[in-house]
Amino acid sequence: MSIKTNNTASESSSNAMLLLITRLHFYIGLFIGPFIFVAALTGTIYVITPQIEDAIYKDALTTQSVGEPQPLALQIAAAKSQLATDLTLFAVRPAPKQGDTTRVMFLDSSAEHSGARAIFVDPITLDITGNLPVYGTSGVLPLRTTIDFMHRQLLLGEFGRYYSELAASWLWIAALGGLFLWYKGGKKNKAEFANKTEHLRKRRRHYQVGLCLFVGLIFVSVTGLTWSKWAGANIGTLRSTIGWVTPSVDRDLSTNSLKTMTSDEHADHLNHASHQGMTATKHVAEKFENVDLLFDGVLKAARDAGIDANKLEIKPSSATDKAWFVREIDRSWPTQVDSVAIDANTMTVTSRADFATFPIVAKLIRWGIDAHMGILFGVVNQIILTAFGLSLCFMIIWGYRMWWIRRPQAGSTSKPLLQAWARMSTSKKWVTSLIAIALGFSLPVMGVSLLAFLFIDFYRWKRQ
Repeated sequence: MSIKTNNTASESSSNAMLLLITRLHFYIGLFIGPFIFVAALTGTIYVITPQIEDAIYKDALTTQSVGEPQPLALQIAAAKSQLATDLTLFAVRPAPKQGDTTRVMFLDSSAEHSGARAIFVDPITLDITGNLPVYGTSGVLPLRTTIDFMHRQLLLGEFGRYYSELAASWLWIAALGGLFLWYKGGKKNKAEFANKTEHLRKRRRHYQVGLCLFVGLIFVSVTGLTWSKWAGANIGTLRSTIGWVTPSVDRDLSTNSLKTMTSDEHADHLNHASHQGMTATKHVAEKFENVDLLFDGVLKAARDAGIDANKLEIKPSSATDKAWFVREIDRSWPTQVDSVAIDANTMTVTSRADFATFPIVAKLIRWGIDAHMGILFGVVNQIILTAFGLSLCFMIIWGYRMWWIRRPQAGSTSKPLLQAWARMSTSKKWVTSLIAIALGFSLPVMGVSLLAFLFIDFYRWKRQ
């Protein structure tokens, strides 16, 4: 009799856990589903627009000129001549290849969202081909910048970031909960699907799409959280604590010396090239009066140091005791994101960070973020993310359709979340409570929304 009682209690506790996860999955779909839908839709639009943006801004991005590029100093001078007001030059992106234009970028508070403006210069004729706000490492232009901020914050400023963090915080839990429900209800579902009612057909589609998207749901959720305001800060702290920090160069000239280059395979070639660059720009570097003239020497020193990607960015020093910064910005495959710090007085490399020497975790993080943005594998990445985003949108629609078909009628009762929790064993209550508290502190937006779920659930339970 005792064994039978224990089995019954265990079965009741197991059923309570199933009911708890079922109800939580329902709440996520009902209340968080719209936010996930908007995030998926805007993210998909962002992914499919690079080629559209290139076509819209073709005149600014490309040129028909053929010949040898002019020195960067002259290109910068041409860009500055077009400014109506005096703006601070903060970076230059030389033309990646023949037919492309150079971006000379300035800090500009009037540039909406980005705070930066690029003057596009024909590197051969020095003609100005465009004047546009730019944003981020990818250098997206106004069209994609607007879509990006729609995806991130619904164009509502910092407050809007709560929406995307809410969606990312719950997406992975919804995916795990759906997988659990599919696993626990496998035999029952097969029997019910034989009836082929409209509701069951839609539920089957919902399950099937969810299973196909499972890995992607976890991936997009986790990588999305790294950009979030509250959870992202906690993730950053955790990464620092356990040493998962991406290496970067040290731009402080007071603490750097050539000893950082002793193990570099390009060291001999670098020292020779740096001497040549130093001779050519010595009179400028000593007085530091015309920073623009240093760009060509810094670029040459970086090239000689192994910065060989076509796409790169040069940032001048912000003070006399700070090094210049040159980095590769090609995040397609293979990833080229090496960077160096250069002392413009001597044209020597004082610090470097090479992607090949990054710890594996740092590489995975870099690849994960780039894949999330749809740039890691080019068009292939775009196609995969587009299919994923649209499928997720349709899965949410199917979920709402399933709920509408089976929605509670007037006077009917439902099975509240807290009622299921109350029926669980003491040990499971402790475990679920501790998990909820830990996640609530780690993912604060999710924690606050969970309290809202519980409040609504408690009210409905007592009302019933």
